Amino acid sequence: MKIIIKSSVLLVALIFAANMSLAQCNSAELINASVSTIPSGYNFLKSYKIEGEPDLEKVEFSYVLTKGSNYILTLKDRNKSIGTVVTLYDNQRNKIASNKIGSDKVSALAFPCNATGIYYIQYTFDPGAARCGGAALGFRR
Repeated sequence: MKIIIKSSVLLVALIFAANMSLAQCNSAELINASVSTIPSGYNFLKSYKIEGEPDLEKVEFSYVLTKGSNYILTLKDRNKSIGTVVTLYDNQRNKIASNKIGSDKVSALAFPCNATGIYYIQYTFDPGAARCGGAALGFRR
């Protein structure tokens, strides 16, 4: 009887651990996928881990961009179609670009930099979307 109880407890623990590992975000894999989609002619610059908690409205990073350079931001997330919205803001918080076009979202955002300075890259999530992703920033002159 004790062996059956111990086996049952062990089985429940293993099932719980397996479910937890599936629910966890593997942003490293998604970052690698994003880096691999940077088009030729662009140089990899930086990667971003996008892991949003259920009560976290947004994930934001800042980066100094250089005037005269063209940038691309590639994005991969755990949704069947992209469920993460990426928006680029300048140092005055003016919106420069977004991957959301109407109700659609694209997995890459290319933009020229017209002024050197700090820019903010903000990730928000569609309701019900997985809050797990990876992004890569590339540039060319």
